[in-house]
Amino acid sequence: MPRAAILFFLAWVGLASCTGADDRPNIVVAIADDWSWPHAGALGDKVVKTPYFDRLAREGVLFERAYCASPSCTPSRGALLTGQAVHRLENGGNLWSLLPGKFACYPDLLEEAGYAVGLTGKGWGPGTLEGSGRSRNPAGPNVPDFARFLGKVPKGKPFCYWYGSTDPHRPYDRDTGAKSGMKPEAVAMPPYWPDTPEVRADMLDYYFEVERFDRAVGTILERLDREGLAENTIVVVTSDNGMPFPRCKANLYDAGTHMPLVIRWPAKVKGGKRFGGFVSLADLAPTFLEAAGVKPLPAMTGGSLLGALIAPASVDARQAPRDAVFLERERHANVRRGDLGYPSRAVRTARFLYIRNFRPDRWPAGDPEMWKSVGPFGDCDPSPTKDLILDRRDEPAFAPSFRLGFEQRPEEELYDLEHDPHEVKNVAGDERYAADRAALRARLERWMRDTADPRTDPSDDRFDRYPYGGPPAQ
Repeated sequence: MPRAAILFFLAWVGLASCTGADDRPNIVVAIADDWSWPHAGALGDKVVKTPYFDRLAREGVLFERAYCASPSCTPSRGALLTGQAVHRLENGGNLWSLLPGKFACYPDLLEEAGYAVGLTGKGWGPGTLEGSGRSRNPAGPNVPDFARFLGKVPKGKPFCYWYGSTDPHRPYDRDTGAKSGMKPEAVAMPPYWPDTPEVRADMLDYYFEVERFDRAVGTILERLDREGLAENTIVVVTSDNGMPFPRCKANLYDAGTHMPLVIRWPAKVKGGKRFGGFVSLADLAPTFLEAAGVKPLPAMTGGSLLGALIAPASVDARQAPRDAVFLERERHANVRRGDLGYPSRAVRTARFLYIRNFRPDRWPAGDPEMWKSVGPFGDCDPSPTKDLILDRRDEPAFAPSFRLGFEQRPEEELYDLEHDPHEVKNVAGDERYAADRAALRARLERWMRDTADPRTDPSDDRFDRYPYGGPPAQ
């Protein structure tokens, strides 16, 4: 944390202790389900309308390089709640799992420190509490909605609230986006999908649900304003993983891991800043704890963002204090014979994305034939876009999309973002990048050792042996 930010924070804590006032901030997290960067007005998207996210970007800090810890709901949310790297969470590193009670979550720690805690919608999960040692969802006790939660919080007591939307998770109602007035020709199409009317319409349906999530965020903001609570409430809006399209969700590419993230705290944070350093959603737990005067736990691998938030306006927020972020995945859906996952680790820097696939003999999107759940290539959610690519995979116009989204991948992938922002040309085998590949691989391996990743032993497949609690085959 910058020295000026430290002095600012200590002065604030000291004032609170002298006056005896409990002016610790309230904390509100609103998390979307499968929403990717840059699909918001404040992020440059010209089609989707997100007035409430855009308002928070004006009034708070917009994080330009925020990444989920894993592009899969359960492990991503587990990392956010615990402040720990996914591979440290045992069973919690997989989708449809459990999060052992020995891994402390920030809502529990804040509740112990005197906060009122509540959860509406999707918290940690999908998964089970059975066998975890927990009596409630790790994100908090269920409450019907934000208004009724506030009605039960004693006056002057700080609160910690989690709103978990199920938007824009599939399935979508067909053509809702087009019927709402959005224009398919205005969609910015990535090169790894076929540019067809079906795919553009699918994107508009996704946008429709992004807008619905934004309206739900607006309801919370309006309630904070009405109750006079906005000034000293930290509001965080983000997503758990990327959009449910081929080569996005459940993949370590940016479309699966680069998240919208905005944080507003009017009492302490000057608005209108854009922060260019790399951050992980695992950084949120230690941030909340530090803001509440609770010491982050030593086991947390995430780091507090408080310094980035309260740094004086004279500090250039684009100067990145962290020049990389680490990403990972294990088993998403149970879609490979033998209940196997697709273990991968990655390091993302300003210029490069380096990925290590530990089992390149497996199919990254799941087996071509259905195994226990979802369907063929089941790590990719069913959709018109997926159906189109699979049905026409043998045609020259569609074969590249099938290769990029579904075919087997090499042990190492390297993408030069300066020349290939959509990450479609793997240059790991290009000798001109040999030194970059070696340096990034060494850096990734060092992080894995430092954080006690079981995958430092390539033969350790413990994540494949954890039980899968998801729905059976249909």
